[in-house]
Amino acid sequence: MSESAVRVLSDELLERIRSRAAGYDRDNTFFTEDLAELADAGYLRALVPKEFGGLGLSLREVAREQVRLASAAPATALAVNMHLVWTGVAKVLRDRGDDSLEFVQREAGAGEVFGFGISEGGNDLVLFGSRTDARPDGEGGYTFHGTKIFTSLSPAWTRLGTMGLDSTSEDAPKIVFGFIDRSEGGFEIADDWNTLGMRATQSNSTRLNGAHAPADRIVRRLDPGPNADLLTFGIFSNFELLLAAVYTGIGARALELAVEAVNKRTSMKNDGRSYAQDPDIRWRIADAAIAQDALYPQLDAITGDVDALVDHGGQWFAKLVGMKVRATETARDVVDKAIRVSGGGSYFAGSELGRLYRDVLAGMFHPSDDESAHSTVATAWLGPIEA
Repeated sequence: MSESAVRVLSDELLERIRSRAAGYDRDNTFFTEDLAELADAGYLRALVPKEFGGLGLSLREVAREQVRLASAAPATALAVNMHLVWTGVAKVLRDRGDDSLEFVQREAGAGEVFGFGISEGGNDLVLFGSRTDARPDGEGGYTFHGTKIFTSLSPAWTRLGTMGLDSTSEDAPKIVFGFIDRSEGGFEIADDWNTLGMRATQSNSTRLNGAHAPADRIVRRLDPGPNADLLTFGIFSNFELLLAAVYTGIGARALELAVEAVNKRTSMKNDGRSYAQDPDIRWRIADAAIAQDALYPQLDAITGDVDALVDHGGQWFAKLVGMKVRATETARDVVDKAIRVSGGGSYFAGSELGRLYRDVLAGMFHPSDDESAHSTVATAWLGPIEA
């Protein structure tokens, strides 16, 4: 990837973050020190306009930085993604003349941390349906009742963007999107994050038992099912592309580690020469590099199109889910190849490559999953399945 014109994350900061990643993973603890340093560097304000105290960066610039951050600490990058997604959604809306999420930009500029409370167990409709109950408060606000899973930043968020189904209003059913304030309560955070990888995200389940979003924090009431609302596009574009950036960073680091390993390893069979001189090893490294190199221009192009307000019409969602799937699947392939050439040391729990192997598996669980993505792309090219 070409050098970004803007570098928020210094090499020194990234090395400090890298040095803590193994400990967070081993102890299954939150990346408290990383988050503090990233906040001090202004990174949580990267997508916030300068007039609201932010850095005013583009999505493409932030995606490039996320690649770098993920190469140092994938779990830290993935969790920070969820805050960046909401500030990115607010930017997408504002760039297109919709100020309904201006409060997100103002509050993020003032230091608030936004969590992403959308995912639910068993809900494969994702944004287009909900198992959470959204109950009107009679004054334009709602209380939310239900369980959200994979709530990254659970120890640290101060604002949580969430959604639920209003099934009682006169115009029901409606999917309601709103933001709750941590200080107002109405929720419980379970201590249930004991996963194979991405452990530092501490993406604990969040039980909403009356968490209240007042009227001025209710941002949409939409009909269930697919829709063309700008909020939907904003969430999909930022979520999918920033995810792609994280997994691109994982692949980049795995390739670096593979090159280091084959230059250090020597072969008794080949008179003590390094594995870097072995034709089979060279082919495998080259194959990984070819796959990895393809991601950078794609990520640059699609994030750039979001920034430039390019209209891809009915192809937009196909492009977004396609980028996510290519990045996550390519990263898995690159990590696998890196492990194959690096020797048995990568199988040990303390190995960085071993950790990347566990972290990269999370890519298959993020929406859109492989099946949903292929359905989206098929519909874009072939139209919907006839009833």
